[in-house]
Amino acid sequence: MKKISFLLIMAVLFFTTSCEKYIEGYDLSPNSPTEVTPALLLATIEVSTFATYNGGVNRAASVFTQQIEGTAEQMKDVANYVLLEGDNLNEWNSIYTDCIVECNTLIDLAGDANPYYVGIAKVIKAMNLSVATDMWGDVPNREAGLGIKGEEYFSPNYDSQETVYQDLQVLLSEAIELFGKQASDNVVLPAGEDFIFGGNVAKWKNTAWILKARFANRLSKKDTGSADKVLEYLGNLDASAADAMAIFGTNSAELNPWYAFNNERGTYIRMGATYVDLLKSINDPRLPFFCDSVPGGEYIGAAPGSENTAASFTGPFYSSAASPIPLVSLVEAKFLEAEAQLRKGNTAAAAQAHNDAIKASVLQVTGADDEAYYAAQASETAQSISLAKIMTHKYVALFLQLENYNDWRRTGIPALTPNNGPNVENNGRIPVRFPTPQDERINNPNATVNQDINQPVWWAS
Repeated sequence: MKKISFLLIMAVLFFTTSCEKYIEGYDLSPNSPTEVTPALLLATIEVSTFATYNGGVNRAASVFTQQIEGTAEQMKDVANYVLLEGDNLNEWNSIYTDCIVECNTLIDLAGDANPYYVGIAKVIKAMNLSVATDMWGDVPNREAGLGIKGEEYFSPNYDSQETVYQDLQVLLSEAIELFGKQASDNVVLPAGEDFIFGGNVAKWKNTAWILKARFANRLSKKDTGSADKVLEYLGNLDASAADAMAIFGTNSAELNPWYAFNNERGTYIRMGATYVDLLKSINDPRLPFFCDSVPGGEYIGAAPGSENTAASFTGPFYSSAASPIPLVSLVEAKFLEAEAQLRKGNTAAAAQAHNDAIKASVLQVTGADDEAYYAAQASETAQSISLAKIMTHKYVALFLQLENYNDWRRTGIPALTPNNGPNVENNGRIPVRFPTPQDERINNPNATVNQDINQPVWWAS
């Protein structure tokens, strides 16, 4: 765990932004920050991004993909497909206020004198903007976070999702170019305040290439050249490539969000029966890492609509107090490669990438190879590989990650049986988008309002 306390960061931000008017004109200690620095901004942006990828949006998405199940209170409503315009307002505001606005600020503050900070900010901005558009469709983009420049930006225009995806690629290409600068081109170098990579821009560059591949693959229904682009982007990875992880700590303000949610709202979520039963059916060695056992040692998932609070909690690997969770991973990159190769008809290469992805995930999670499991599940050939196998194993490996919802909406894999319980709404259909937040509908006359949670987003249609 990095030595910088997340709680201290927030306290400093509050002091520097809320109390400045009370100290104006007084001599200040040189050890007390009176203005936001690139280092402080980067740290807070990363912490906010960890929440974006592991907060309310992901909890709902993970219920919809049946990796977990909502068993009580508002999460029971999610399980019953009640998704209203006020439900994820906080998440929307956090993406834009705490992440995109602050990324813009960091880009401006760092400027030409600090290309590494600017590059990291562009990658993180792309990550947050992608969550917004993947969940809500058309969103503020080119005018997002520009309110500081004047009231003409207080009600930002929305851009089409197609435009947003074009701009995501531009942001990442610009970041990659900036990471190619020399360290001597920077006045200040990112370091420990970068919780993800400690200022290692080679690792950030690889992450940007994987993100470019992720976003290119997302357009498999819209861009006939997407598979070629995925493979081109992944071909730029080098030996320094590493997982970009959301990092957490053991202090109250730093806890892993899944751990904190389970502790604070112990009856709200449980493991989903669809996911648990799948892992059981293939004797998956990751089951006891991803799923906690119930008294008696069994692993039990809650069926959709069952409200089964006696089912298992999410397991220790991603739900302990300080467990890191992947944001962008090499396992995901291998699955992207497998799908792209398959779409190009390179079945042998697809099978090899699929097998490699499974082996890498099992070793990473369990700490040991499992040859029997590999023989059963990671020994596909050019003749046996299929999209269903690739996407199903990606669904298993990327446990509790937003990519599962995106992949399911794009491919329909795995096949999910919707909740058909007595309290289900939305005509028993799993939502495929989030409704426009109510504050946008009410206060932004330029908003593209869409409250139909059954209408696919552009790239999934």
